[in-house]
Amino acid sequence: MSPPPVHPAQHIVDLGFGFILSGALATAAELGVADRLTQGPRSAAQLAEEVGADASSLYRVLRLLASVGVFSEDAQGNFGLTPASEYLRGDVPGSLRSAVLMLTQDIFWAPTGALTETVRTGKNAFDRIFGKPFFDHLASNAAAGATFHRGMSSLSDLENGPIARSYDFSACRQVVDVGGGHGGFLIEALQASPSLRGVLFDHRHVLDEARIGAAGLSGRCELVEGDFFQTVPSGADTYVLKRILHDWSDAVCVDILRHCRRAMAEGGRVLVVDTVIPPGNAPHGGKVLDVMMLASLPGRERTEEDFRKLFAQAGLRLTRVIPTPAALSITEAVAA
Repeated sequence: MSPPPVHPAQHIVDLGFGFILSGALATAAELGVADRLTQGPRSAAQLAEEVGADASSLYRVLRLLASVGVFSEDAQGNFGLTPASEYLRGDVPGSLRSAVLMLTQDIFWAPTGALTETVRTGKNAFDRIFGKPFFDHLASNAAAGATFHRGMSSLSDLENGPIARSYDFSACRQVVDVGGGHGGFLIEALQASPSLRGVLFDHRHVLDEARIGAAGLSGRCELVEGDFFQTVPSGADTYVLKRILHDWSDAVCVDILRHCRRAMAEGGRVLVVDTVIPPGNAPHGGKVLDVMMLASLPGRERTEEDFRKLFAQAGLRLTRVIPTPAALSITEAVAA
């Protein structure tokens, strides 16, 4: 039997309380509760002793999370793992513990609390709250930067394989992953297409932690240091911008795309991997992410028409939008 529909008034109340669930999830992740349950269910008192917490307070948080399927609770008050809380473990492939800690840290939480100010002024409150723009703050705050980069790697590891397998790279000769981080996406693309060669392009401190060598792909992939605001490596036939353009204003995005347009070989293409917000009011992860960008960064999530206009200003022509099993789509463009 289906549960009764939620009353519209209750729906509004539930949405208003949403931040409480985020806080509870962050607490469980930070304390490492899921890692303590791998040998079976345990009481809140046992868990509290191990993680250094107050037993009563921890019980109340875990009870809430159990009510939404993150943990289970038996008749004796012991908490256990569920398929969802498996992803909060730090020692499993595909762990999202770092992603939860990233999404719930103050660089997103505090500006969202000032969203009304942003909507009134058209300018996000990040600079006022933290004293400098988003990426400048991460560069100057080692702890925040580390949490962010670990979280982004965690999210990317979940999606890289399905996205890379959604595009046929067999016709490509060389792909440049622009701002490609530690190389997770490029590794998946190279593994899916044995004839493909790659260039991982990013800042030196990022490339120092690249995973290309550990994946056994050093012979097919070059690491190139640089700044995509200035230029990108030339001569490749495929340029990938994954989770790059959504961080920036339209004007900055056009500049980045122009660098790719000038650098790519004849017959080349640019692949933008970001959410593509569909028409209509159906739920879509890109709409949530877009408001996060509104609150903390100068960027935005875009529609297909938005991408079409950006490409046109950069001398490119949108050819197709390819959905993937992840929240992101691959938007392909060629020379206009």
